[in-house]
Amino acid sequence: MLFSTMNKSNRFRMSSFKIFDLMFNQRNIHELTCRFAVVLILTCQCLADDGYEMDDFLKREYSLTKPYQGLGSSSSSYWDLMGNAMITTEHVRLTPDLQSRQGAVWSRVPCFLRDWELQVHFKIHGHGKKNLNGDGMALWYTKERMQTGPVFGNMNLFTGLGVFVDTYPNENKNHEKYNPSTQRVFPYVSGMVGNGTLAYEHDRDGQSTELGGCTALVRNIPHDTFLLIRYTKNRLTIQIDVDGKQKWQDCLDLPGVRLPRGYFFGASSVTGDLSDNHDLISMKLYQLTVERTQEEEEEEELIPSVDNFENLNKVEVQEEGMSGVQLFFTIVFSVIGIFVLGVVAVVMYGRWKENSRKRFY
Repeated sequence: MLFSTMNKSNRFRMSSFKIFDLMFNQRNIHELTCRFAVVLILTCQCLADDGYEMDDFLKREYSLTKPYQGLGSSSSSYWDLMGNAMITTEHVRLTPDLQSRQGAVWSRVPCFLRDWELQVHFKIHGHGKKNLNGDGMALWYTKERMQTGPVFGNMNLFTGLGVFVDTYPNENKNHEKYNPSTQRVFPYVSGMVGNGTLAYEHDRDGQSTELGGCTALVRNIPHDTFLLIRYTKNRLTIQIDVDGKQKWQDCLDLPGVRLPRGYFFGASSVTGDLSDNHDLISMKLYQLTVERTQEEEEEEELIPSVDNFENLNKVEVQEEGMSGVQLFFTIVFSVIGIFVLGVVAVVMYGRWKENSRKRFY
């Protein structure tokens, strides 16, 4: 009887332990599942932060990302602020939507990478009406840094690469969005390589020195806007993503571009009579792994240049057609001219015939 009771008691305890163990295991499984889900969500958020991510090759000493700790003030920061640029929790505002402002951010560390890719997350917005906004922003890889001037807030006659997001057509005096003389639609993204003596013509929107470009409708866009600059094996590529599709679109692809190492990355903006908010959210620089020959490894550029730059047909000029009135008068004067020539020819022929008769008699 006692043995039977003990067996029942043991069986009860064993059953209790199994139930408790099962509940404990289920609880652990639930916790592990929750933790895994949280990690997965955080990972997805990190990957989707700017739409593009390559952490294995990200060079943080050349990159500008949130939360911008110590930017421009701490000695440990890799970046300097300049002019009216200011820091918020969400972005670095190069210029506010106010007239006559200039701001910039410049890397303190020169870049000695041979092959690199710069991904820029930015936003341009303001209260100005269509085509009454300006002036745009620029991205730089130059020998000089922390300079002010007329080229989107930076100096003219710079040495290196400038990529311009131009939101105002200075050459178009009628303030129309479409400029028929240059076949451009603004905002417009373009690239230029300067050697220290080449001037950017602000009044012509840099057409004489432009390497190429594309239209990029980036102002007051409800989604994120990105720009990519890739330099590898003397080839310059510029791409944009302004449609919110996280898909790069070609803007410029040019071989024979020669940029020295040891230059500085930067971004600048300026406003004049017209203005906009020019916000820089991140600049991420990635080192690219590219196979090179021994000769290519030993090659070192001293002065920025572009092969066959004088042969680049950058902008085709569209001839303006004649108006209806011009065409009418052209036809009228042409008919009159033909009639006059006909009369003169008849008179001359008559005189010649008359002279021939006199000689015959």
